[in-house]
Amino acid sequence: MKRRLLLDAAAAVALVGPLFSRAQRPAMPVIGYLSGIAADEAPDRLAGFRRGLFEAGYGEGKNVAIEYRWAQGDYDRLPALAAELVRHPVSVLVATGGPRAVLAAKGATALIPIVFTLGGDPVKLGLVRSLGRPGGNVTGVSFLMAQLTAKRFELLRELVPKARLVGLLVNPNTPSTDDQVSSTQQAAAATGTRLQVVRAGSASEIDAAFASLAKLRPDAVLIGTDAFLGTRNQQLIALAQRHRLPAVYEGRPSVEAGGLISYGPNIGQAYAQAGAYVGRILAGIAPADLPVLQPTTFELALNLKTAAALGLAIPQSVLVRADEVIR
Repeated sequence: MKRRLLLDAAAAVALVGPLFSRAQRPAMPVIGYLSGIAADEAPDRLAGFRRGLFEAGYGEGKNVAIEYRWAQGDYDRLPALAAELVRHPVSVLVATGGPRAVLAAKGATALIPIVFTLGGDPVKLGLVRSLGRPGGNVTGVSFLMAQLTAKRFELLRELVPKARLVGLLVNPNTPSTDDQVSSTQQAAAATGTRLQVVRAGSASEIDAAFASLAKLRPDAVLIGTDAFLGTRNQQLIALAQRHRLPAVYEGRPSVEAGGLISYGPNIGQAYAQAGAYVGRILAGIAPADLPVLQPTTFELALNLKTAAALGLAIPQSVLVRADEVIR
């Protein structure tokens, strides 16, 4: 009898042991990925994020899961989508695709770590206390795009030194738009150039903005920095070509798609940095201990085919600085 009881006990341990082990095994962490754009827009950004996450030791579907929420340009949906991810719940919340996505994430939780990618100033937007010491539950990568808009204006003036009227296309729905306009107006005033600001927050408004701008016969156009405008490459390039306007864009993908010239950070690399930050947070580091990252290198890309179609001679001073030249 005793022997049988011992055998039964051993069998019970053998059965319960694996169940207990599975019950104690930590669940796979879940990342919430909130974006203001659509899933098929700017795939290089998502690829960069996944690359940074992988380099930090996390592979989607292997040791981490990702829940995606895409606003598809309908920014009013962002607060509800952010709240949905918080209820899921998630271990880290990634906010990208425009500042309104980041603001929605911050409004949804003060506890869950948030990692952002952002073109504007996170301090001015009230997301962090300072770049070096973010405090709270929010950190990420800032692209300095507002400051770069003025730099792109200077580049445009090198390309078209006799320009007297330059158009600036911005999205009125982006909080950093006023900063972009202000910095570019200062740069224009310093060179005696008149700046015509046009605004567009939808595909139809982009068409209307170019139509109204064309009536003024500008010498060139500067495309402002914005998550939405960054997804409208084909439309913007086609309109610039139709109106024979030299145009300066924010990133290399625009030039690869037929745009004239771009100047800015490597966006894919910036998203990889965001992915790496998520990995560090999953490993136990608090967001407050991770300073907001900023790009240290910038790329100048140039499309000589587009320049030739516009009858534009590229100065040697611009050619020698180009990181990528499409011939």
